[in-house]
Amino acid sequence: MTWVNSDGRRHHKSKPIPNRTLPVMAESGDGEIAGTPVQELVLNPQNVPKNYIYEEGGSGFRDALLPSQDDDIPVLDLHRLSSPFTAQQELVKLHHALHSWGCFQAINHGMESSFLDKVREVSKQFFELPKEEKKKYAREPNDIEGYGNDIIYSKQQRLDWTDRVYLKVLPEDQRQFKFWPQSPNDFRSTVLQYTESLRLLSEVILKAMAKSLNLEENSFLNETGERSSMFLRFNYYPPCPIPDHVLGVKPHADGSTITFLLQDKEVEGLQVLKDDQWFKVPIIPNALLINVGDQIEIMSNGIFRSPVHRVVINKEKERLTAAMFCSPDPEKVIKPLDKLVDETRPILYRPVKNYVEIYFQYYQQGKRPMEASKI
Repeated sequence: MTWVNSDGRRHHKSKPIPNRTLPVMAESGDGEIAGTPVQELVLNPQNVPKNYIYEEGGSGFRDALLPSQDDDIPVLDLHRLSSPFTAQQELVKLHHALHSWGCFQAINHGMESSFLDKVREVSKQFFELPKEEKKKYAREPNDIEGYGNDIIYSKQQRLDWTDRVYLKVLPEDQRQFKFWPQSPNDFRSTVLQYTESLRLLSEVILKAMAKSLNLEENSFLNETGERSSMFLRFNYYPPCPIPDHVLGVKPHADGSTITFLLQDKEVEGLQVLKDDQWFKVPIIPNALLINVGDQIEIMSNGIFRSPVHRVVINKEKERLTAAMFCSPDPEKVIKPLDKLVDETRPILYRPVKNYVEIYFQYYQQGKRPMEASKI
């Protein structure tokens, strides 16, 4: 296993942070330690709970570099990707993006800006509800689905400065509507429309990824299976009085095949690790950030790279995002595609099954489960 260094190769000396009070925690019936939603913490710089604090933080959390114009996070035009006249040029860009960065910004994806604003709005309206209303949709002990924050495995665990609504949206027969907020009243219809749009888009992206590797276009789709799943997570990052010493999401790589992120319209926070340096991911109006997860890195035999990323916090402004994680059928065995293994590129990963099940326990320890799959 590997531990991802939280500040890359940049180290910053900072004033010592005094001891903080523990977050309010209580043992649940199933043994999980339940944490107070971040949104409910009444905070000043002197009482931020120590479980959120990175003593080594310093300004390095927020002074990540902007990518240079020569090696920026690529922007792909999905309309050009679908045109026979321009597809090849975009496929070359796609291959470079996923090999070099592991992600790209997608424009002309087919969703209107007004609809993306609606997705953001239903999330914002939910998090603005009274706490008793939100708690009607609280996740159950040791489960991720519903409203809440980190599953806490120990009192020493480093916590993420975020509250979430986590919903399994596909397959349809696995939707648990008891966790789907009824307020705002158009929450469910908006999520269903967004899910269908991204389901179709995920097929387009997976086919394009295969073609960029000179494979049959259904190569990745076939590996994910007919019962592939999609999880939607609305993220709410409250302001924090000591943003240099907390993280909205700790460094990690996704356990998905691909992930779609709808960023906040104004407040940046996402950073990607490349060449041992953290880079800011800029906001592009109406774009979706798309990154590959560990399971595509395995399937591509390491040609496409699942990027390590993290989220930093703003001192004055809240930030809201929506992440859709696409994953294979848990019964499918995931392994490198045969056509991507040869004498010049030997097989790099062992077969894995139901990767997502073990992913979260590794994540909370700051470790990458994919390391266990490497040969």
